Amino acid sequence: MQQEPRQEPAHLSDRRTRTCPVCGSSSEHARTFLEEKIDPARLNEFSFASRKEPEFLNYRMIQCLRCDLVYVDQPPSQQALAAAYHVADYDSAEEANDAAAAYLRELQPVLSKVGRGAALEIGTGTGVLLEGLAGAGFDTLVGVEPSTAAVESAPAHRRPWIREGIFREEDFEPQSFDLICCFMTLEHVRDPLDIAESVLRLLRPGGAFVTVTHNYRSAVNRILGRRSPIIDVEHMQLFSPQSIAELFRRAGYVNVRARPFANRYALSYWTRLLPLPPALKRSIIRGEDAVGLGRRKLTFNVGNTIVAGFRPLTRQDVA
Repeated sequence: MQQEPRQEPAHLSDRRTRTCPVCGSSSEHARTFLEEKIDPARLNEFSFASRKEPEFLNYRMIQCLRCDLVYVDQPPSQQALAAAYHVADYDSAEEANDAAAAYLRELQPVLSKVGRGAALEIGTGTGVLLEGLAGAGFDTLVGVEPSTAAVESAPAHRRPWIREGIFREEDFEPQSFDLICCFMTLEHVRDPLDIAESVLRLLRPGGAFVTVTHNYRSAVNRILGRRSPIIDVEHMQLFSPQSIAELFRRAGYVNVRARPFANRYALSYWTRLLPLPPALKRSIIRGEDAVGLGRRKLTFNVGNTIVAGFRPLTRQDVA
């Protein structure tokens, strides 16, 4: 029986050229950052899943010489990306819980400046951060998540908060949120400036937009180069502190502040991220678990940036 030819994933064939998604500069004002490295045979249901084991695959990326963003100049269409995330598998519940605890800790300075009415998270996963925000006093909670597997992994009490699908501004009322979060998600979308501008319109005056993104200029990512976990087929762009702050300013935010951010995960998860052969990593993790070290939580600054910006107050708001 003749085998059916394997159909190429849409995100490999449905590609659209774009200019810099932060400042709009053309590729004439950019230089090559990484040549494309795609192996369709290595792509699977976890390729567009969060906190997966690194594959070190990537679309061609160029570096904007005006705003310092690194971006894919011929990314998949938004429809192709949405389809890839919709069918992505999910197996990172423990790491998501660890990440949410760190995010809530880092959010404290922002929470002291905003109202506690309504909060939205773009890329909410199982909604664990929303539960933390409920504990912080927010009475209206909404999360948007494209992965069916992630939504189905959410406990029953969080399900009413989560809307399955991609973020769309038209799904919400203008000026209806005090806080909108987007953690480790802006790298994954085709139009990050469009997202930031949409969020601004959804925030009440004085409300905050907070993101966490990778910093490709951090020491650890420069040292690892192509073997850094941030080199990933999921990433449509990579930010530096300069380019993520520029994104916020161009979108219209004020009091923008970008600073380094440390993550806390189990040793076994940190080991999964190492640029080592898979068999060797599995052996190391088994050894860590055997001596009781695999579950030990360790905090490292691995080159991430947390940024907060606020919707400006109008004269009427000040009065």
